[in-house]
Order: sequence, then structure tokens, then C-alpha cells
Amino acid sequence: MAAPGAPSTGGRRRVGASRSSSSSSSGSSISSQIRDLHIAKKVEDIGFYAGLVGASYMLGRAFTSIFWGFVADRIGRKPVIVFGIVSAFVFNTLFGLSMRFWMALATRFLLGSLNGLLGPMRAYAVEVCRPEHHAFALSLVSTSWAMGLVIGPAIGGYLSQPTEKYPMFFPANSLFGRFPYLLPCLCISVFCFVILLSSIWLPETLHKHKPVEKKDQENQCIIEHLAADSEEFVEQNTSSALNKSLLKNWPLMSSIILYCIACFDDMAYSEIFPLWAESDRSYGGLSLSSEDVGQVLTITGASLLLYQTFIYPYKVKVLGPINASRVMAILSMMLLFTYPSMTHLPRPWLLIVLNISSALKANLVTTVVTSSVILQNNSVRQDQRGIANGLANTMMSFSKALAPAGAGIVFSWAQKHQHSFFFPGDQMVFLFLGIVVFIEFIWTFKPLLVVPDQFCST
Repeated sequence: MAAPGAPSTGGRRRVGASRSSSSSSSGSSISSQIRDLHIAKKVEDIGFYAGLVGASYMLGRAFTSIFWGFVADRIGRKPVIVFGIVSAFVFNTLFGLSMRFWMALATRFLLGSLNGLLGPMRAYAVEVCRPEHHAFALSLVSTSWAMGLVIGPAIGGYLSQPTEKYPMFFPANSLFGRFPYLLPCLCISVFCFVILLSSIWLPETLHKHKPVEKKDQENQCIIEHLAADSEEFVEQNTSSALNKSLLKNWPLMSSIILYCIACFDDMAYSEIFPLWAESDRSYGGLSLSSEDVGQVLTITGASLLLYQTFIYPYKVKVLGPINASRVMAILSMMLLFTYPSMTHLPRPWLLIVLNISSALKANLVTTVVTSSVILQNNSVRQDQRGIANGLANTMMSFSKALAPAGAGIVFSWAQKHQHSFFFPGDQMVFLFLGIVVFIEFIWTFKPLLVVPDQFCST
């Protein structure tokens, strides 16, 4: 289910068990690949072209997410999931074979367009669980993101350009000598194939198919029983807004807007953090190496895995998704304003504090993202859930496309105004992120956010 299956431009990427097909292989290998494609006339242009490659996936997903959600509501979740895995297998491999910039751009765009996994998988997670387990189910979807964050950079970092790194195993005249970025992509594609085989036993949750054979009836009855319990709970506790069109369903639309704000916050931070950490201390940065930053992101990914699996479901059970989001937004704002002071820490303490802060920031924003997804899926009927998640993914994709541009502009301005008397550049960067989180916090209150009846007590 999130970002596609090849070396990517960096930062955190959402990746899933079925999504790992769409996982990013490395934060740095895409820059090397762009360099080797000889499309950039200057070194300074590499980031621009790498950004285009990264944005092409999001653009493709933004154009087709609603369509895949519509298909999932009409013919079922499983066909869309299987087709998404197949498309990831094919276009991820083709990306590794790209010898021209236009081919890399096209394969990423097609991967985003044809990989409609995220919405149906979220709908599926809700439909196979009883209502009291929805938080845990959707947190597992986000946990897969953390798994990809840990595994993806390692695959790209260790397996790209294998003829240079492992000449004993990969001679220069081999296939991997001609296509130096094929091996990490091929590794992800093999994993996609394994997931594709396992999806044979995936039961359908949208019950518009022909009667099943006797040997499948027992499993089918269990799924139908769980889905019926879930739907009965939602229909009894959700307002009449469910019967309206999606665009007029304000509980849905307001939770999607909260989701987009949280994703904008996440993406803007992911863009700014490595730039700030690697920039010189004279510009308010930390003067860290790319290896140091990669290490921090890997530890952050591991913390997300633990948090989403063991802590988040319990927290939502106690606080509810609304109060959990509010508390996390307040803590996130407080945390962001401590970042500029890290420049005064000596190196051993700096890395310890930075790792803790990065892990906390990632877990805080993930809480809001997952909570908003819970609200979305409880704001619609089952037959609208696929297209509702598709609409959310479309709006989120545009939000994530805008975030790097906005963050880059702010960071560039800050570098030029580092020594201003009022709010020096590095403080302005984190003030910008703090304002985004403040808007996120404000949106959790009425009348901006209208929640399904079962969450009104929170």
C-alpha cells in the first residue's frame, strides 16, 4: 500500500505488506541513478530531476485513486489488491531497467497510476475486524510503513551498483553491470511475487460475488460475520450523513482534510529534516553526514514499528482518536520548538537527542494520520468505503506533492536570513512546521471536524 518500488528521493515512505511491493529502496541511490542517466547538466540539477521522478509516482496515484476505490466498491477489494501487486512487480522491475530519464519517469508514473492498493487495503483492514479492533487493524497498515522505512533504505544502499560494491559476485560485464540499479528493484519485485502468491488465500470482504463452494463456506461465514458486526455497529451509531453523497458527507470530508494536513506536516518535515541536519552550523544546521542522517531515519523507522504495533492501539482505546490527535498535536508543537537549540549540543549528546526527537516526531504525526483514517472509514457505508479511501488518497497525494515545494521554499529563504535579528532562519523553519501542526490541532475541534456519532464522547 505507499511510495513505489524503487530507489526514492529520501525521507520516510509509506510501505505495506502488500505495499512493500511499492517500497522505496534508498534515499540516496536515486541521485546516483539520475547522475548516471546524464540528464542533469550540473550537479545542482540532480535534485530537481530526482524530485520529478519522485513526484511522478504521487501524481499518478492522485489521478487514479478515486477510480480504484470505485472499482473496489463495485467488484471487490481482492481484485484491486492483486492487480496492484502485479503492477508493482512489473513496473518496479522496469524502473530498474531504465536507461533513459523518460523511461524512469514513465515507469514511476504508471506504477503510481496502476497501484491502487492503499485505499482498498484500509477498507479491508476495517472489514475483517470487529469495531473495537479497528484502531489495531489500521495501525498495522501504518506499521508496514515503518517496516519499509527500516528495510527499504538498506536494500537500496547495499544492493545498488553491485558490480562496484561486490565485484567478486557481480562481474562488470554481467547484467547488473549494464543495469546498476536493477538488483534492489529486482529484490523488491521478488518480494512482490511472494506476496502475490500469498494473496490467493485472501478472502473477499465485499459480498457481491457468486456463492462459494462448500469447502470455502466456513471461512466465508467467519468473514461475513465479522463484516456484518462491523457494519451493524457503524449503521447504528453513525448519523444520516452516511446516506448522502461523499462530497456532502462532512464527517468524511472533514476527517479527510485533517488527514491531508497531517500528511502535509509529515512530508514537509521529511523534506526539511535531512536538509537541516546536513547543513553547516553557520546556517543553523547540525553539520551531520548523510550516513548519520540515514542512521537516524532507520532508528525512527524501527520506533514506528514498535509504537504502531504495541502502543497506538492501547492509546486510542483509552483516549479515543480525537483526544489522541489533540494531545499528539500539542506535544508535536512543543517538540518542534526545541530543534533550533540542538545546534549547541556536542556531538555524542546531539545524536542521542536527535534520535529521540526524530522518533517522537514520527510517532506523534503517525498518531494523527492513523486516527483520521479511523474516522474516515467509520463515516461511510461499506459500499462507499473503497471510493472514500480513494478520494482521501487523491487529496493526500496532492497535499504531499505541495509539501516538498513549500518546505523547500521556506528552507531556502531561511538559509539566506540566518542572521536576522527577529526569528533567525533556522527558527523560522521550525516555526513554519509548528504553524502547520497548530492548524492540525485547531481542525480537531467542532465545527471544523464533525465526527461519527460513536466518537462524539471523545
